[in-house]
Amino acid sequence: MNMIKYKVLQKKESFSWLYRRTEEVIKLKNKADYCIVFFASLLMLATGCKNKETGTVTLADSRQDTLQAFIIRQQLVSKTVSLPSQLEPFERAELFAKIQGYVRKMNVDIGEKVKPGEVLAIVEAPEYNANLSQSVASARATKAKYQSSKDAYERLLNAAKEPGAIAEGELVKAQNQMMADSAAYDAAKQTSNAYSQLNNYLVIKAPFYGVITQRNADPGDLVSSNNPKPLLVIENNSLLRLKVPVPEAYTDAATETKIIPFTVDAIPGNSFTATIYRKSNTIDLANRTELWEFLVKNEKGLLRSGMYANSKLSVSRKYPSLVVPYQAVATNLEKRFVIKYHSGKSEWIDVRNGITLDSTVEIFGDIMPGDTLLFKATDEIKQGQKLAVKVKSQ
Repeated sequence: MNMIKYKVLQKKESFSWLYRRTEEVIKLKNKADYCIVFFASLLMLATGCKNKETGTVTLADSRQDTLQAFIIRQQLVSKTVSLPSQLEPFERAELFAKIQGYVRKMNVDIGEKVKPGEVLAIVEAPEYNANLSQSVASARATKAKYQSSKDAYERLLNAAKEPGAIAEGELVKAQNQMMADSAAYDAAKQTSNAYSQLNNYLVIKAPFYGVITQRNADPGDLVSSNNPKPLLVIENNSLLRLKVPVPEAYTDAATETKIIPFTVDAIPGNSFTATIYRKSNTIDLANRTELWEFLVKNEKGLLRSGMYANSKLSVSRKYPSLVVPYQAVATNLEKRFVIKYHSGKSEWIDVRNGITLDSTVEIFGDIMPGDTLLFKATDEIKQGQKLAVKVKSQ
Protein backbone atom coordinates (compact mmCIF):
# COMPACT_ATOMS: atom_id res chain seq x y z
CA MET A 1 0.00 0.00 0.00
CA ASN A 2 1.29 3.35 -1.01
CA MET A 3 1.57 5.64 2.02
CA ILE A 4 1.46 9.41 1.68
CA LYS A 5 2.61 11.59 4.54
CA TYR A 6 0.99 15.02 5.07
CA LYS A 7 2.01 17.75 7.43
CA VAL A 8 -1.46 19.12 8.10
CA LEU A 9 -0.85 20.98 11.35
CA GLN A 10 1.61 23.54 10.05
CA LYS A 11 -0.09 26.97 9.83
CA LYS A 12 2.07 28.15 6.93
CA GLU A 13 0.65 25.47 4.60
CA SER A 14 -1.68 27.06 2.04
CA PHE A 15 -4.93 25.83 0.53
CA SER A 16 -3.16 25.47 -2.84
CA TRP A 17 -0.98 22.75 -1.30
CA LEU A 18 -4.05 20.87 -0.16
CA TYR A 19 -5.68 21.28 -3.54
CA ARG A 20 -2.66 19.78 -5.38
CA ARG A 21 -2.37 16.87 -2.97
CA THR A 22 -6.10 16.18 -3.25
CA GLU A 23 -5.84 15.93 -7.01
CA GLU A 24 -3.05 13.40 -6.63
CA VAL A 25 -5.01 11.29 -4.17
CA ILE A 26 -8.14 11.34 -6.29
CA LYS A 27 -6.14 9.33 -8.83
CA LEU A 28 -5.44 6.69 -6.15
CA LYS A 29 -7.81 3.87 -5.61
CA ASN A 30 -6.85 3.24 -2.01
CA LYS A 31 -9.63 4.23 0.43
CA ALA A 32 -7.19 4.65 3.30
CA ASP A 33 -5.40 7.41 1.38
CA TYR A 34 -8.75 8.98 0.72
CA CYS A 35 -9.47 9.13 4.43
CA ILE A 36 -6.12 10.67 5.22
CA VAL A 37 -6.71 13.49 2.76
CA PHE A 38 -10.26 14.03 4.05
CA PHE A 39 -9.16 14.49 7.68
CA ALA A 40 -6.24 16.62 6.55
CA SER A 41 -8.75 18.93 4.83
CA LEU A 42 -10.77 19.32 8.01
CA LEU A 43 -7.67 20.23 10.00
CA MET A 44 -6.58 22.77 7.41
CA LEU A 45 -10.00 24.42 7.44
CA ALA A 46 -9.91 24.57 11.22
CA THR A 47 -6.69 26.58 11.09
CA GLY A 48 -8.52 29.23 8.98
CA CYS A 49 -11.31 29.90 11.51
CA LYS A 50 -11.97 33.20 13.25
CA ASN A 51 -9.40 34.26 15.84
CA LYS A 52 -11.34 34.79 19.07
CA GLU A 53 -8.69 36.97 20.66
CA THR A 54 -8.42 39.63 17.90
CA GLY A 55 -12.01 39.44 16.55
CA THR A 56 -10.70 39.53 12.94
CA VAL A 57 -11.11 37.07 10.12
CA THR A 58 -7.84 35.16 9.38
CA LEU A 59 -6.72 32.63 6.86
CA ALA A 60 -4.20 29.88 7.50
CA ASP A 61 -1.44 32.48 7.30
CA SER A 62 -3.19 34.75 9.93
CA ARG A 63 -3.83 37.58 7.44
CA GLN A 64 -7.00 39.77 7.78
CA ASP A 65 -9.60 40.05 5.03
CA THR A 66 -9.21 43.31 3.13
CA LEU A 67 -12.50 45.23 2.92
CA GLN A 68 -13.34 47.78 0.26
CA ALA A 69 -13.76 51.36 1.49
CA PHE A 70 -14.16 54.83 0.00
CA ILE A 71 -13.73 58.44 1.03
CA ILE A 72 -17.07 60.22 1.23
CA ARG A 73 -17.42 63.54 -0.58
CA GLN A 74 -20.11 66.16 -1.08
CA GLN A 75 -22.03 66.61 -4.32
CA LEU A 76 -25.12 68.41 -5.60
CA VAL A 77 -28.24 66.27 -5.49
CA SER A 78 -30.97 66.61 -8.12
CA LYS A 79 -33.51 64.26 -9.65
CA THR A 80 -37.02 64.09 -11.07
CA VAL A 81 -39.50 62.11 -9.01
CA SER A 82 -42.84 60.71 -10.05
CA LEU A 83 -45.62 61.28 -7.51
CA PRO A 84 -49.23 60.03 -7.51
CA SER A 85 -51.76 62.87 -7.45
CA GLN A 86 -55.44 63.59 -8.00
CA LEU A 87 -57.52 66.12 -9.90
CA GLU A 88 -60.33 67.90 -8.07
CA PRO A 89 -62.69 70.74 -9.10
CA PHE A 90 -61.64 74.27 -8.23
CA GLU A 91 -65.11 74.88 -6.78
CA ARG A 92 -67.67 72.32 -5.62
CA ALA A 93 -70.99 72.86 -3.85
CA GLU A 94 -73.56 70.43 -2.45
CA LEU A 95 -77.01 72.02 -2.54
CA PHE A 96 -79.51 70.99 0.17
CA ALA A 97 -83.02 72.22 0.94
CA LYS A 98 -82.86 74.72 3.79
CA ILE A 99 -86.39 73.91 4.98
CA GLN A 100 -88.55 70.83 4.73
CA GLY A 101 -90.85 70.64 1.74
CA TYR A 102 -91.69 68.89 -1.50
CA VAL A 103 -89.81 69.38 -4.75
CA ARG A 104 -92.16 71.19 -7.08
CA LYS A 105 -89.81 71.61 -10.05
CA MET A 106 -86.32 70.52 -11.15
CA ASN A 107 -84.90 72.69 -13.92
CA VAL A 108 -81.56 70.90 -14.49
CA ASP A 109 -80.05 67.45 -14.84
CA ILE A 110 -76.52 66.01 -14.72
CA GLY A 111 -74.07 67.36 -17.28
CA GLU A 112 -75.84 70.69 -17.75
CA LYS A 113 -73.82 73.88 -17.47
CA VAL A 114 -75.25 76.63 -15.27
CA LYS A 115 -74.39 80.22 -14.38
CA PRO A 116 -74.60 82.15 -11.08
CA GLY A 117 -78.15 82.98 -9.99
CA GLU A 118 -79.81 80.49 -12.33
CA VAL A 119 -82.84 78.76 -10.73
CA LEU A 120 -82.06 75.07 -10.39
CA ALA A 121 -85.00 73.78 -8.34
CA ILE A 122 -88.14 75.01 -6.54
CA VAL A 123 -89.34 73.53 -3.26
CA GLU A 124 -92.91 73.89 -2.02
CA ALA A 125 -93.63 74.23 1.73
CA PRO A 126 -97.29 75.25 2.41
CA GLU A 127 -96.81 75.57 6.18
CA TYR A 128 -94.04 78.10 5.74
CA ASN A 129 -96.20 80.12 3.39
CA ALA A 130 -98.94 80.11 6.00
CA ASN A 131 -96.51 81.19 8.70
CA LEU A 132 -95.26 83.97 6.46
CA SER A 133 -98.77 85.26 5.87
CA GLN A 134 -99.50 85.11 9.59
CA SER A 135 -96.31 86.98 10.45
CA VAL A 136 -97.09 89.70 7.91
CA ALA A 137 -100.60 90.13 9.33
CA SER A 138 -99.24 90.26 12.86
CA ALA A 139 -96.76 92.93 11.89
CA ARG A 140 -99.53 95.04 10.39
CA ALA A 141 -101.68 94.70 13.52
CA THR A 142 -98.88 95.70 15.86
CA LYS A 143 -98.05 98.61 13.61
CA ALA A 144 -101.61 99.90 13.80
CA LYS A 145 -101.65 99.53 17.58
CA TYR A 146 -98.34 101.37 17.86
CA GLN A 147 -99.61 104.22 15.68
CA SER A 148 -102.76 104.55 17.85
CA SER A 149 -100.81 104.64 21.11
CA LYS A 150 -98.38 107.12 19.62
CA ASP A 151 -101.20 109.42 18.51
CA ALA A 152 -102.82 109.23 21.96
CA TYR A 153 -99.58 110.11 23.68
CA GLU A 154 -98.96 113.09 21.39
CA ARG A 155 -102.50 114.41 22.06
CA LEU A 156 -102.01 114.14 25.81
CA LEU A 157 -98.63 115.80 25.50
CA ASN A 158 -100.18 118.81 23.71
CA ALA A 159 -103.01 119.04 26.23
CA ALA A 160 -100.56 118.94 29.14
CA LYS A 161 -99.20 122.29 28.01
CA GLU A 162 -102.17 123.84 29.79
CA PRO A 163 -101.45 123.70 33.54
CA GLY A 164 -103.72 121.24 35.33
CA ALA A 165 -105.42 119.97 32.15
CA ILE A 166 -103.81 116.46 32.22
CA ALA A 167 -102.61 114.55 35.23
CA GLU A 168 -98.91 113.71 35.16
CA GLY A 169 -99.63 110.01 35.75
CA GLU A 170 -101.85 109.79 32.71
CA LEU A 171 -99.13 111.27 30.52
CA VAL A 172 -96.54 108.78 31.79
CA LYS A 173 -98.96 105.89 31.27
CA ALA A 174 -99.59 106.91 27.66
CA GLN A 175 -95.87 107.21 27.01
CA ASN A 176 -95.18 103.71 28.37
CA GLN A 177 -97.98 102.25 26.26
CA MET A 178 -96.52 103.85 23.14
CA MET A 179 -93.08 102.42 23.89
CA ALA A 180 -94.48 98.92 24.50
CA ASP A 181 -96.42 98.98 21.25
CA SER A 182 -93.31 100.18 19.42
CA ALA A 183 -91.27 97.22 20.75
CA ALA A 184 -94.02 94.78 19.76
CA TYR A 185 -94.09 96.23 16.27
CA ASP A 186 -90.29 95.84 15.89
CA ALA A 187 -90.49 92.18 17.02
CA ALA A 188 -93.27 91.45 14.55
CA LYS A 189 -91.28 92.99 11.73
CA GLN A 190 -88.23 90.83 12.58
CA THR A 191 -90.38 87.69 12.61
CA SER A 192 -91.95 88.60 9.29
CA ASN A 193 -88.50 89.24 7.77
CA ALA A 194 -87.24 85.88 9.05
CA TYR A 195 -90.11 84.00 7.43
CA SER A 196 -89.59 85.97 4.23
CA GLN A 197 -85.93 84.91 4.22
CA LEU A 198 -86.85 81.26 4.78
CA ASN A 199 -89.34 81.50 1.96
CA ASN A 200 -86.49 82.61 -0.33
CA TYR A 201 -84.71 79.33 0.41
CA LEU A 202 -87.50 77.50 -1.37
CA VAL A 203 -85.90 78.65 -4.62
CA ILE A 204 -82.47 76.98 -5.09
CA LYS A 205 -80.05 78.91 -7.32
CA ALA A 206 -76.57 78.22 -8.75
CA PRO A 207 -73.77 79.82 -6.69
CA PHE A 208 -71.19 79.94 -9.52
CA TYR A 209 -70.43 78.89 -13.09
CA GLY A 210 -70.22 75.13 -13.29
CA VAL A 211 -71.75 71.85 -14.37
CA ILE A 212 -74.30 69.67 -12.55
CA THR A 213 -72.56 66.43 -11.54
CA GLN A 214 -75.23 64.90 -9.29
CA ARG A 215 -79.04 65.02 -9.11
CA ASN A 216 -80.60 63.13 -6.21
CA ALA A 217 -84.24 64.35 -6.22
CA ASP A 218 -87.25 64.45 -8.52
CA PRO A 219 -90.50 66.43 -8.40
CA GLY A 220 -92.64 65.24 -5.49
CA ASP A 221 -89.74 64.11 -3.28
CA LEU A 222 -89.77 65.22 0.35
CA VAL A 223 -86.53 67.07 1.06
CA SER A 224 -84.93 68.87 3.99
CA SER A 225 -81.56 69.86 5.39
CA ASN A 226 -81.37 66.43 7.11
CA ASN A 227 -81.34 64.46 3.84
CA PRO A 228 -78.26 62.18 3.58
CA LYS A 229 -77.68 63.26 -0.02
CA PRO A 230 -77.84 66.76 -1.50
CA LEU A 231 -80.46 67.67 -4.08
CA LEU A 232 -77.80 68.74 -6.54
CA VAL A 233 -74.00 68.90 -6.76
CA ILE A 234 -72.38 71.58 -8.91
CA GLU A 235 -68.68 71.66 -9.83
CA ASN A 236 -66.49 74.19 -11.59
CA ASN A 237 -64.38 71.91 -13.82
CA SER A 238 -63.09 74.58 -16.19
CA LEU A 239 -60.34 75.06 -13.60
CA LEU A 240 -59.03 72.04 -11.67
CA ARG A 241 -56.87 71.57 -8.61
CA LEU A 242 -54.04 69.03 -8.92
CA LYS A 243 -53.36 67.82 -5.37
CA VAL A 244 -49.86 66.37 -4.94
CA PRO A 245 -48.69 64.87 -1.61
CA VAL A 246 -44.96 65.72 -1.54
CA PRO A 247 -42.76 63.53 0.72
CA GLU A 248 -41.07 65.33 3.58
CA ALA A 249 -37.58 64.71 2.16
CA TYR A 250 -38.47 66.65 -1.02
CA THR A 251 -40.34 69.65 0.43
CA ASP A 252 -37.24 71.83 0.78
CA ALA A 253 -35.52 70.60 -2.38
CA ALA A 254 -38.45 71.55 -4.63
CA THR A 255 -39.26 75.04 -3.32
CA GLU A 256 -38.42 76.64 -6.68
CA THR A 257 -40.97 74.51 -8.53
CA LYS A 258 -43.56 76.66 -10.35
CA ILE A 259 -44.85 74.50 -13.21
CA ILE A 260 -44.94 70.69 -13.34
CA PRO A 261 -45.95 68.23 -16.08
CA PHE A 262 -48.36 65.38 -15.42
CA THR A 263 -50.15 62.60 -17.24
CA VAL A 264 -53.37 60.66 -16.70
CA ASP A 265 -53.95 57.01 -17.59
CA ALA A 266 -57.33 57.81 -19.15
CA ILE A 267 -55.65 59.92 -21.87
CA PRO A 268 -52.45 58.04 -22.81
CA GLY A 269 -49.86 59.82 -24.90
CA ASN A 270 -50.90 63.30 -23.73
CA SER A 271 -49.00 65.46 -21.25
CA PHE A 272 -50.48 68.38 -19.32
CA THR A 273 -49.03 71.16 -17.15
CA ALA A 274 -50.07 72.64 -13.82
CA THR A 275 -49.04 75.85 -12.04
CA ILE A 276 -48.32 76.04 -8.32
CA TYR A 277 -51.24 77.53 -6.38
CA ARG A 278 -50.71 76.95 -2.67
CA LYS A 279 -49.07 74.67 -0.07
CA SER A 280 -50.49 73.38 3.19
CA ASN A 281 -47.30 74.33 5.12
CA THR A 282 -47.72 71.35 7.42
CA ILE A 283 -46.60 67.71 7.37
CA ASP A 284 -49.33 65.09 7.53
CA LEU A 285 -48.33 62.81 10.41
CA ALA A 286 -50.08 59.82 8.82
CA ASN A 287 -47.92 59.64 5.69
CA ARG A 288 -45.18 62.27 6.29
CA THR A 289 -46.14 64.39 3.27
CA GLU A 290 -47.04 68.02 2.61
CA LEU A 291 -50.02 68.73 0.35
CA TRP A 292 -49.26 70.97 -2.63
CA GLU A 293 -51.99 72.28 -4.92
CA PHE A 294 -51.48 73.16 -8.59
CA LEU A 295 -54.00 74.80 -10.91
CA VAL A 296 -54.88 73.20 -14.26
CA LYS A 297 -56.77 75.07 -16.99
CA ASN A 298 -59.39 72.80 -18.49
CA GLU A 299 -61.33 74.96 -20.95
CA LYS A 300 -61.59 72.11 -23.48
CA GLY A 301 -62.93 69.74 -20.84
CA LEU A 302 -60.50 66.90 -21.60
CA LEU A 303 -59.78 66.27 -17.93
CA ARG A 304 -62.30 65.14 -15.32
CA SER A 305 -62.37 65.79 -11.61
CA GLY A 306 -61.48 62.69 -9.65
CA MET A 307 -58.91 61.44 -12.18
CA TYR A 308 -55.67 60.01 -10.83
CA ALA A 309 -52.57 61.65 -12.27
CA ASN A 310 -48.85 60.95 -12.36
CA SER A 311 -46.95 64.18 -11.64
CA LYS A 312 -43.26 64.84 -12.35
CA LEU A 313 -41.53 66.95 -9.69
CA SER A 314 -37.95 68.18 -10.09
CA VAL A 315 -36.05 68.27 -6.79
CA SER A 316 -32.62 69.80 -6.30
CA ARG A 317 -30.61 70.69 -3.20
CA LYS A 318 -29.36 74.26 -2.97
CA TYR A 319 -26.13 73.10 -1.32
CA PRO A 320 -23.96 69.95 -1.74
CA SER A 321 -24.88 66.89 0.31
CA LEU A 322 -23.18 63.67 1.39
CA VAL A 323 -24.04 60.77 -0.93
CA VAL A 324 -23.14 57.09 -0.52
CA PRO A 325 -23.91 53.83 -2.40
CA TYR A 326 -26.99 51.93 -1.26
CA GLN A 327 -24.94 49.06 0.15
CA ALA A 328 -22.97 51.45 2.38
CA VAL A 329 -26.09 51.91 4.54
CA ALA A 330 -27.13 49.01 6.77
CA THR A 331 -30.46 48.65 8.57
CA ASN A 332 -31.37 46.34 11.42
CA LEU A 333 -34.23 46.24 13.92
CA GLU A 334 -32.69 49.02 15.99
CA LYS A 335 -31.05 51.54 13.68
CA ARG A 336 -29.85 52.62 10.24
CA PHE A 337 -26.09 53.17 10.09
CA VAL A 338 -22.89 53.32 8.06
CA ILE A 339 -19.54 51.90 9.13
CA LYS A 340 -16.69 54.37 9.43
CA TYR A 341 -13.05 53.28 9.33
CA HIS A 342 -11.16 55.17 12.02
CA SER A 343 -7.77 54.37 13.59
CA GLY A 344 -7.82 50.85 12.18
CA LYS A 345 -11.19 49.97 13.73
CA SER A 346 -14.87 50.06 12.76
CA GLU A 347 -17.24 52.70 14.07
CA TRP A 348 -21.01 52.62 13.62
CA ILE A 349 -22.52 56.00 12.71
CA ASP A 350 -26.30 56.49 12.83
CA VAL A 351 -27.68 58.16 9.67
CA ARG A 352 -30.99 59.24 8.15
CA ASN A 353 -31.82 58.82 4.48
CA GLY A 354 -32.58 61.80 2.25
CA ILE A 355 -33.14 61.87 -1.50
CA THR A 356 -32.61 58.51 -3.22
CA LEU A 357 -30.85 58.47 -6.59
CA ASP A 358 -30.27 55.69 -9.13
CA SER A 359 -27.54 53.81 -7.24
CA THR A 360 -26.79 56.17 -4.33
CA VAL A 361 -28.64 57.79 -1.47
CA GLU A 362 -28.27 61.08 0.36
CA ILE A 363 -27.53 60.66 4.09
CA PHE A 364 -27.53 62.86 7.16
CA GLY A 365 -25.61 62.10 10.33
CA ASP A 366 -22.36 62.62 12.20
CA ILE A 367 -20.34 62.25 8.99
CA MET A 368 -17.88 64.75 7.52
CA PRO A 369 -16.46 65.00 3.98
CA GLY A 370 -13.20 63.06 3.84
CA ASP A 371 -14.29 60.29 6.25
CA THR A 372 -13.58 56.72 5.18
CA LEU A 373 -16.62 54.42 4.99
CA LEU A 374 -16.97 50.75 4.08
CA PHE A 375 -18.54 50.07 0.70
CA LYS A 376 -20.74 47.34 2.20
CA ALA A 377 -22.07 47.84 5.72
CA THR A 378 -23.37 44.90 7.74
CA ASP A 379 -24.08 44.28 11.41
CA GLU A 380 -21.73 41.28 11.24
CA ILE A 381 -18.91 43.82 11.51
CA LYS A 382 -19.07 44.77 15.17
CA GLN A 383 -18.41 48.13 16.75
CA GLY A 384 -14.67 48.60 17.41
CA GLN A 385 -13.60 45.60 15.33
CA LYS A 386 -10.12 45.76 13.80
CA LEU A 387 -10.21 46.11 10.04
CA ALA A 388 -7.92 45.95 7.04
CA VAL A 389 -9.33 48.13 4.26
CA LYS A 390 -8.44 49.12 0.72
CA VAL A 391 -9.65 52.58 -0.29
CA LYS A 392 -11.10 52.88 -3.77
CA SER A 393 -12.72 55.72 -5.60
CA GLN A 394 -16.48 55.92 -5.05
